[in-house]
Amino acid sequence: MRTSRHAGPPRPSRPASPPTLPYYEDVSPGTGCLPPRAWAPGSDARRLALTGTAWKFRLSSAAETHTAAFAEPDYDDSQWAELPVPSHWVLHGHGSPAYTNVPYPFPVDPPRVPDENPTGDHRHVFDLPQDWPLSAADAALRDGATGAEDSAGETLLRFEGVESCARVWLNGQELGTFQGSRMPHEFAVGSLLRPRGNVLAVRVHQWSAGSYLEDQDMWWLPGIFREVTLLHRPPGSARDHTVHADYDHTTGRGTLRVESVPPGRVTVPELGLDLPTGRTGTAQVEPWTAETPRLYDAELTAGQERIRLRIGFRTVAVENGLFTVNGRRVLLRGVNRHEFHPRTGRALDLATMRRDLELMKQHNINAVRTSHYPPHPAFLDLCDELGMWVMDECDLETHGFLALKDVRNPVDDQRWTPALLDRAARMVERDKNHPSVVMWSLGNECGSGEGLSAMARWIRERDPSRPLHYENDPSYQDSDFHSRMYASHAEVDLAGLRAECAAGDAEPDARRHSLPFILCEYAHAMGNGPGGLSEYQRLFETHERCQGGFVWEWIDHGLEHRARDGRSYFAYGGDFGEEVHDGNFVCDGLVFPDRTPSPGLTEYKKVIEPVRIRPGSTGGSVLITNLYDFADLSHLAFSWSYEIEGEQVSGGMLPLPEAPVPPGKSVELPLPAAPETGRAGEAWWTVRAVLVQETAWAPRGHPVAWGQLPAAEAREAVPARLPSAPAAPRRLEAPEGSESDVRDAGHIRLGPALFAAHSGVLLRLGGVPLRGPRLDVWRATTDNDDGAPFQPDVRMGPLWRRHGLHRMRHRTEGVEPTPDALVVRSRVAPAASALGLRTVYRWTGTADQVRLTVTVEPEGDWDFPLPRLGVRLGLPSRYGYATWFGGGPGEGYPDTSAAALTGRWRSTVDGLQTPYVRPQENGARPHVRWAELRRGPQGPGLRIESEDAWCWFTARRWTSEHLDTAGHTTDLVPGQTVWVNLDHGMQGIGSQSCGPGVLPQYQLAVRPARFSFTFREVGTVERS
Repeated sequence: MRTSRHAGPPRPSRPASPPTLPYYEDVSPGTGCLPPRAWAPGSDARRLALTGTAWKFRLSSAAETHTAAFAEPDYDDSQWAELPVPSHWVLHGHGSPAYTNVPYPFPVDPPRVPDENPTGDHRHVFDLPQDWPLSAADAALRDGATGAEDSAGETLLRFEGVESCARVWLNGQELGTFQGSRMPHEFAVGSLLRPRGNVLAVRVHQWSAGSYLEDQDMWWLPGIFREVTLLHRPPGSARDHTVHADYDHTTGRGTLRVESVPPGRVTVPELGLDLPTGRTGTAQVEPWTAETPRLYDAELTAGQERIRLRIGFRTVAVENGLFTVNGRRVLLRGVNRHEFHPRTGRALDLATMRRDLELMKQHNINAVRTSHYPPHPAFLDLCDELGMWVMDECDLETHGFLALKDVRNPVDDQRWTPALLDRAARMVERDKNHPSVVMWSLGNECGSGEGLSAMARWIRERDPSRPLHYENDPSYQDSDFHSRMYASHAEVDLAGLRAECAAGDAEPDARRHSLPFILCEYAHAMGNGPGGLSEYQRLFETHERCQGGFVWEWIDHGLEHRARDGRSYFAYGGDFGEEVHDGNFVCDGLVFPDRTPSPGLTEYKKVIEPVRIRPGSTGGSVLITNLYDFADLSHLAFSWSYEIEGEQVSGGMLPLPEAPVPPGKSVELPLPAAPETGRAGEAWWTVRAVLVQETAWAPRGHPVAWGQLPAAEAREAVPARLPSAPAAPRRLEAPEGSESDVRDAGHIRLGPALFAAHSGVLLRLGGVPLRGPRLDVWRATTDNDDGAPFQPDVRMGPLWRRHGLHRMRHRTEGVEPTPDALVVRSRVAPAASALGLRTVYRWTGTADQVRLTVTVEPEGDWDFPLPRLGVRLGLPSRYGYATWFGGGPGEGYPDTSAAALTGRWRSTVDGLQTPYVRPQENGARPHVRWAELRRGPQGPGLRIESEDAWCWFTARRWTSEHLDTAGHTTDLVPGQTVWVNLDHGMQGIGSQSCGPGVLPQYQLAVRPARFSFTFREVGTVERS
């Protein structure tokens, strides 16, 4: 039967733990805690925060080092350290953090943990406010009596989060123990309180039986990392409350019922509702959605307590094989989000939570999976307010068991079922009143087992209003979704057709094919990447069943650290001496640890933008398509600009649509006539969708989407594909006196260029010293190039190293001056290999410039792609200012350049670098027509023009080889040279650090190639 709110989950009988086991190795959830209940930040009841820096702390290396004497009120803790709460003690100089993805950092012998069990004793002395009500009723409540209450009410002690196991005393009296790190636990304490000198003592163990249920991919960070609060419960106040607020999309009416224990009354002034709890009321309402997060202020009154409610009316369902909200299919443009801060770990303040959501909304993200535990409850309040679909995930993962034999997984061991049910109940009861929570998730990567099924049964009975998610069981018996991690594009395509591979059992296959399909993790955002986002999004938009997913993940978990010279960098696994760790796999987010957006987030924003801007049906119009699920386009305005050679010459606002543009519909808006400027050059229209008014997450004018159209033709602007073997380049005719000229035994002159006679290497162009250019095929491998050891497909980084591409050698075979050219023949090949690239550099010149044509002929069986194909040259470090016409402002690669806006961009060379936590290939600007490197913003320098096809342009103060050997950003020391790569071709990025590799169309196959560049010296920049 359905349990009452306050009874908590059904607790099946369990075999008693052996009496010799200490409490921290007991598989039960704990002792002494009150049943879980709803988060109620809007209560007007008294509360006292017990957080701050006035906690005393002592760390022991083992759980049994000290007795419980420290909990006595008169214990002398004067020699103890001070520790702020909330915090993790390992981030305050007491021990060290450790990172693992899958393996447990201790022997797997459930439920036992090693003697080496860091244990933190905490003491906090506090006084009550002078008017704090004291009561004897709490003693009866703590002892299990019901109805005990007097005029003073009750007092509860609440912990929001403690990792991983806690034992609690107040004024020398033990209250109980608990496990379940990311969930709240409460104790009745009123009878133990005194006006002054209360002593709260908490013993926290890093390892416990609960640790076996918390093998999430993150740092192991023990401590009291969320708030500790004393809560007064006035007489007659709600021990719990449940809000049911449904929406009928066919009538527009909302239905409200609020349950309260004990009963009370609820009012919604804006809707004219005044109801006793338990009674249903209806009204015409505006529904809540992630796009239109309409909340109604309400108040629940029970006894002497008033609780402010924010009610969102919406109905969630899985029907006809689709996940719907308010009767409509929704497309999840989501991210997985761990709670993390580079200095405080999982101890987050409200400003940081809000910043996360503001950044998400500004980048068109509409959904969050709370990987892999319920977040701080205030985060969900913000999701209600700002608008976000939330998959609330239970604090459960047993990943480390999946690769082990002869060790029983806790989710399939009945001894652990009470703990599993407790975790499920604490999540559901705490978060049940949030309209943003539209689905529950049982946990992550636990395999399958009866314990999970027990959780699913309880959640479905307790809250049938939300669907249930679980990915790691191919039968999907406990899930309302067919959910996958890192499925390839081909698999997603098949799933969209409900034709994914059968498992062989007809009934589970039929169930799986009937469910909506989502990717609970995809597009692994580790380092440079992820690639292939556009192709995923097109599949989501093509197949109704494919309802999007959640990119892994939101933030790099790099911990702020300092090198010996004082420079700051972000540390990852292994940087703290861990015996077992998973390196920088903890740094796989769309924002850097300091929450600076990465190029991957910029790319994702473009790919998932909810408005598509394309050429219209005529040469003078633009087609605007609404890709929102619920909102029309009335909150947007459309600006235009007209650019020539990347610089704006005119701009304005397009006329607004005459009528609202509903979801899924399009409108065609006229463009103005192209301005008569008299200027020659490549011309583009850029149209942007911007916010008409300021919102809670972005200012007025914030760009939501953009599109570009070439001005010459009304067609979609698709970057030209780089041909592998373009037609023979046109020849530069050398004027009289500029032919190749041997002036002395060591040099050759051609136009303004000076070459080394023995090697044919360009040494100087006019007054610009140069080194190179010469053929380059190597890049500092990305995390996605290197892949993960468990990947079934070939990983490019190790393959390239096996073939020696990181140690390419050059042999000059001939330097041939001719009357109109300088021809240099070379063979470029890896050491210890017979493979080679026959390369011919042909230089022609005029009085003020030289032109290089590079021809490449492969030798041998190159059955794998190249990292890059182009030339590398060096300039003195003083040439540190870059201007280019092409894609920008950020980096882009073949499969990560949707966000590349064609324009004229400027940056310092230092500003071109992307500071990935583990250094790797970065900073390439795509589709570049020309680039300049100067000795100042307006100083002299070198101009390079790409001919025949656009190129990738990269400039940095270290070589690719130096970048490749760096472990952290502080390992990169600027040299005396600016190294420039001009690439005719580039291998894509993919997502193989955990997901699929590079799609075939973005692989740089080895084949004959020819490409050309023109070089000339430039003087002062003309002011525009």
